[in-house]
Amino acid sequence: MNALVTGGTGFIGSHLVEELIRRGYNVSCLIRNTSMQSWLEGFPVTLIEGDCRAIDSLKDCIGDFDYIFHLAGLTKASSPAEFYCTNARGTSSFIDMVAKNNKKIKRFVNLSTLAATGPCRNGVPQDASSEPEPVSDYGKSKLEGEQCVLRYKDDIPVTIIRPPAVYGPRDKDMFVVFKMIQHGVFPHWGESYYSMIYVEDLARAIADVVNTDKTIGKTYYLSDCNIYSNCDIANAIAEELDCHYLKVKVPKFLMHPIASISEKISKHSIINSDKIRELNFTHWVCNSDEAVKDFDFDPKVCLKEGIKWTANWYKIHKWL
Repeated sequence: MNALVTGGTGFIGSHLVEELIRRGYNVSCLIRNTSMQSWLEGFPVTLIEGDCRAIDSLKDCIGDFDYIFHLAGLTKASSPAEFYCTNARGTSSFIDMVAKNNKKIKRFVNLSTLAATGPCRNGVPQDASSEPEPVSDYGKSKLEGEQCVLRYKDDIPVTIIRPPAVYGPRDKDMFVVFKMIQHGVFPHWGESYYSMIYVEDLARAIADVVNTDKTIGKTYYLSDCNIYSNCDIANAIAEELDCHYLKVKVPKFLMHPIASISEKISKHSIINSDKIRELNFTHWVCNSDEAVKDFDFDPKVCLKEGIKWTANWYKIHKWL
């Protein structure tokens, strides 16, 4: 079984590469020449240099792969145009080349995000029947990417995955929250509720989704099947780090100015204007029943365990 993974050098992608190798796949990764490759070191992976945003670079790298897992994308950008260039047009270029150059592909899996659907306006978890209403440029660009993939659903067996917040070893975004709580501070702008999934559970599910034809042409939400408040998350981190924190109330009218300052310090900060648009909504939750029914999705890791293993990894690698 030959598999191609885009975004394989990243947080989620590197975990998927490991999972596929454990299952006996021959794995290749499409990487840019600027990609950090440290998470792939020591694994039997073939590296193919190319860029989903540059059509000419893709002509000779699609090959005869049985399975293609498209995880490449931007979660943070210095401008809206960057999101659409990579998440929408990049996906469009990539799926176009796959359709033209790989006639025997068994499955094309596109990793999207809950942000492509948007928050729950009435508190009811998002599911397959939900009408997408993304509120951020990130979410809108990922939805456009999905639509590019679905254009080929009659020609290519495709599946779309929309995970909520993903955390675990190697995650730099959750690390910011760990550091704030370690330093005794947790910004709070009111109660919010989230679905979450531990990265290894997500990697297993992405690999599982190609094992049945029931998943062809469908879109799935994958979470650990629980809902957590922002305080639940903060408390789990504080308990694992054995520390106390002060809940600092942040008025919503100050959130955008804070984001603007953060963006001036770092163009790819987790605290940015696009993320603030998402944080203005209180319910980012989803329902995974369809995945349980179609391919026996069975997440193993709850928040407490996942936070523990994530903290241990941060400590071992001297991030904390």
